[in-house]
Amino acid sequence: TQSTWGRNFLFSSNMGFLTKPLLIDARGHLLGRLAAVVAKTILQGQRVVVVRCEGINISGNFYRNKLKYLNHLRKRCNVKPSRGPFHFRAPSRLFFKAVRGMLPHKTARGKEAISRLKVFEGIPPPFDKQKRMVVPSALKVLRLKQIRRYCDLNRLSHEIGWKYQNVISTLEAKRKIKSKQYYDKKKAMNLLKDQARKNVSKKTEQYQKVIEAYGFR
Repeated sequence: TQSTWGRNFLFSSNMGFLTKPLLIDARGHLLGRLAAVVAKTILQGQRVVVVRCEGINISGNFYRNKLKYLNHLRKRCNVKPSRGPFHFRAPSRLFFKAVRGMLPHKTARGKEAISRLKVFEGIPPPFDKQKRMVVPSALKVLRLKQIRRYCDLNRLSHEIGWKYQNVISTLEAKRKIKSKQYYDKKKAMNLLKDQARKNVSKKTEQYQKVIEAYGFR
């Protein structure tokens, strides 16, 4: 099953407006479903940051999806290829283009919406120290049957020309080591706090009753 440790749940795109950007951990999400939720959210005026785009899944086996992308890369201006279209290889840009296709990106409203979106491979600072969310309606484990084949953008992007797979994997390994050290330290501190509360519970019992009488804990 997909681990969602350290991540909150983002249940709907029709949520209240937040001043801070929503931080979504894209690992284990289906590309189109996540793009649809993000597109609707940024159109409503909410800023969104999507991290770990290399962990996004696409339904269908790897070979089939690779053929689709290789066919897509052949499309260019026959007269002067430097005119475009420009095909990006990075996972974050593939996701960005999926979102852009769901927006009226040539209008003023669409341009403003797309400016509210930021996409990253890995989890760069300062987002590595912030609480990340998932979108249950787009999670692969909840939306795709176990017997169905799927692939991820990490391998797909690498095989169509993305050059930074090793760099991102190295940086992510370092980040996970730091994150584990922080979490272990936090658990130890919580145990010490609980023990300290037990040690002084008899001394603070009468004060605790007064505090609880006012509706506090």
